[in-house]
Formats: sequence, C-alpha cells, structure tokens
Amino acid sequence: MEDIKLMKGNEVLAHAAVRCGADGYFGYPITPQSEVLETLTELRPWETTGMVVLQAESEVASINMVYGGASVGKRVMTSTSSPGLSLMCEGLSYLAGAELPCVVIDVSRGGPGLGTIQASQADYFQVVKGGGHGDYRMPVLAPNSVQEMNDFVELAFELAFKYLNPVMILADGVIGQMMEKVRLSPQKPRRTEEQIRQECPWAALGKGARKERNIITSCYIDPETMERHNHKLQAKYDRMEREEVRVEEIETADAEYILVAYGASSRICAKVVEDARAAGLKVGLIRPITLFPFPTEAIRRAAQNGARGFLSVELSMGQMIEDVRLAVGDATIPVRHFGRTGGIIHSPREVFDALKQML
Repeated sequence: MEDIKLMKGNEVLAHAAVRCGADGYFGYPITPQSEVLETLTELRPWETTGMVVLQAESEVASINMVYGGASVGKRVMTSTSSPGLSLMCEGLSYLAGAELPCVVIDVSRGGPGLGTIQASQADYFQVVKGGGHGDYRMPVLAPNSVQEMNDFVELAFELAFKYLNPVMILADGVIGQMMEKVRLSPQKPRRTEEQIRQECPWAALGKGARKERNIITSCYIDPETMERHNHKLQAKYDRMEREEVRVEEIETADAEYILVAYGASSRICAKVVEDARAAGLKVGLIRPITLFPFPTEAIRRAAQNGARGFLSVELSMGQMIEDVRLAVGDATIPVRHFGRTGGIIHSPREVFDALKQML
C-alpha cells in the first residue's frame, strides 16, 4: 500500500529527512517553519533510525553544528526562515569554502527587518546570489507543492554530496503551511560508518580513521593558494550550470507572452495561463525549479521564438526579474514585474490584469 497522507509542507520536510536516511538535524524555531523541528521531535527518529535531532541555542549555533556534522561525512540539515537565514550566512560561506555537503531549508517570510510572519519570496537575492561573503554559489531548489517538499529533500542531499556543497531548498510560507496529499518516500537506512569512510574519503573521521589527517578548512592565507581554490570552486559552479538546470514549461511552444514564477507564485500563474488561453490569449509559464542554476536557456529560447513580453511574478518588490532580464537578452522585449508584499498573496485575477497591461 502506498504511503499517502494529508500533511503540511513543513511536516513533510521532517518526514522526508528521516526517510532519506539523514543523520542529523540542528535547528531553531522561527515562524513559518517551526513545524519542521516540532514534527521531528514528535517522530523521535533517534529511537528508530538513530538520527540526531537537536534544538540549538540559535541559528548561528545550528549552522555551525551542521558544519561539524558535515565535516565527518554525515547527512545533516537545518531549516529556518528569513531573519534566521541572515544569521546563518557566515556559516554557509564557511561550508561552501570548505566544500562540505549539507541541506539548508528556508521557508521565507516578509521583510526587511522583523517584517511579518506571512509568506514572501523576498529572500531571492540572499539565497540565489550568495548571502554570505566571498565568491560562492549554492544549488537552490524551489518547490511549488507539498509533494516537491518531500521529493526535494533527498534530491538536495544527492546534489550536496555530488558537488560537496551546501544545497538550499527555498520554499515560502504558503508552501510550508498549506496541506496537500503527499506520497511519502520509502524509508532508507542511514549509512554505516564504514560506508561513510568509503564514500567520503575527504571527511575528517577522527583519530585512527585514516593514516593521514584530512584538514577541513576554508582558510587560505597565501593569495595564490586562495585564488587557485576559488578557480576550483568556480569550475564546480560552472558544471552545476551545465548539468543541473531544472525547469517546467507550460504552454510555451506558441506563447506570445510568458509568465515567469516559482514557488507559490507559479501555482497562481498556472491558473492565469489556463484563464488566458480560454480567453484566446497565447500565454505560457516558465517555472524555474532550480533558481541556481537559473533556466536561462529556456527563457532565451522563448524570446527567440517570438515571445513579445515577459512578466516576472513574485511575492516581492522584484528580485528574480533581474535574472529574467538577463536571460531574455533583448532590450526591445519588455520584461516587467508584478508582485505583492507584506504577506499578501496575489490572486489570479490580479496577475491576469497585470498581464493584460502588456498586451
């Protein structure tokens, strides 16, 4: 019998972590993602799989606990919301610089400042462009359903260990708090210590684990050594851009106008496409599933195939629109933004009206 349940997106993140064989979760409560930690506490996986679940003293503490777990090859993760992610950004830069795999989930809320506990997509710049200091990038997965909240946890771990890099799941408060039917993944066992030694020869596994020490660091005092390391990292990010783009296209083959949206906004835009087509308008939707690497080619292809305009639909004042403009690559094609902020969710009618202004 399939394991299908009606669950919140945040609850599903917790179940998915346990079921994909995660070794540890270190986090701190913050609305609208607190149910992740609460659900893990309720599941008590330390009694079944041996997974560690710990509420840290703060977001700063939790990301550094993730650093420690990742350095010995464990599958570790944390989750937070926007102000909490700001506190984690130094640790994220350290993890990227030390090439350590982990999963970080941001169920974003409105800002700037303390803002609101309601949904937002205004963390795009912080997540996609880095957030922390230095030249680093992270794969960023943007779920638009509770099912994808489940599926992307395991995918994020796969990408993290493939590239030895932090991976971000960027959800929003709508997806985190909404309830849908979800097909949970089957339970997978955690890796044994011997499996970790075989699969993670780079890890620091303690005294006697290896003949030579593995040094986990992001500190390179010599300028030429630092530059070589940055070039190495950039080659990895270039590979991500070649191999890891994920995108969904709806009715784009003959579309004259293209909506670009992710997360909760993409669900609303799918309805707009349906309504527009019913009204005789050739409208399509490009949904970036990976925000980095961004689906530049899909957008550029639509522009080259005759699209007359693009509308970037976001729960923000306009952030992803910058990448949409770069992807279109033609200043004669209008690229405009429509968004709501403060936790207000745009309706299909509002987006449709904004679209009609471009016609």
